[in-house]
Amino acid sequence: LEFRRVLFRSKAAEFHFVRYGLFVTYFPHLIAGPVLHHHEMMPQFARPESYRFQWENFAVGFTIFFIGLAKKVLLADSIGEYARPVFDAPGKGIALSAVDAWGGALAYTFQLYFDFSGYSDTAIGLSRMVGVKLPLNFASPYKATSIVDFWRCWHMTLSRFLRDYLYIPLGGNRSGAARRYVNLM
Repeated sequence: LEFRRVLFRSKAAEFHFVRYGLFVTYFPHLIAGPVLHHHEMMPQFARPESYRFQWENFAVGFTIFFIGLAKKVLLADSIGEYARPVFDAPGKGIALSAVDAWGGALAYTFQLYFDFSGYSDTAIGLSRMVGVKLPLNFASPYKATSIVDFWRCWHMTLSRFLRDYLYIPLGGNRSGAARRYVNLM
């Protein structure tokens, strides 16, 4: 059904069934992203050079994969050891000070970032090792200077997907401020 819907909206210029099957089952991105668009993946699957091993792609991909793995294992899991007791405390009847509660909340935000960013980097790295280029998913959101800038840098492919497949089809901001806010919700 999704295959027909994509073709019906003329979002897909190429509709080879086997390559489409590869697109919807492409394993590196399925768990945590990045969220992929049909038009950015299908041309890569159609090019014969995408199926040839290249040492440069492997080296770049391995580096990105290793950085993502380090984010997940070394940073996210370590920070989680600080966040977990804070979130377990109320269930155990332990009262927290404001400093402890804020520290746990802050630790959790960094754990969440390094988990998602690490998973995305491992998917991007694995893909690059086999010659497929996936889009960047996080662009240092904690360096942002505003909430809007933060959101633009956080899980960028999910934001793009929501914009292209929900916000714009619902009318975006074309029908006035009230409708725009309804579409945003």
